[in-house]
Amino acid sequence: MDVDVWVRGRQDAIIGKIEGIPEHAAEWTDEDVRSLLEQMLLALDRAKNPGGERPQISLRGFSWIVSPDARGVLVHLEMQSGTASAGPFEIEEAKLTEMISRVMGGPKPSTLIH
Repeated sequence: MDVDVWVRGRQDAIIGKIEGIPEHAAEWTDEDVRSLLEQMLLALDRAKNPGGERPQISLRGFSWIVSPDARGVLVHLEMQSGTASAGPFEIEEAKLTEMISRVMGGPKPSTLIH
């Protein structure tokens, strides 16, 4: 699958490749989601530092959002160095958002009524 990468300060986007993730997003596991995020971050790094050594990956220090698309949902990552977008994926927006939140170690949604 492709990932669109925009490096800050450059005029054009680069299309990178993501491999090893199942085609059917509705069947993804948390590990598949982690791999998606890591590969998106690596694609951004390769675009910014072509030929550089592979960096350590930390799922911290960037913003992310799952947004609807006519054909499914898109995943967008944004860092100071640029952005990466992948999709569309055929999966419910809420389900993918919850999976990314869990993989990122974010707060658990509350089921309490306040």
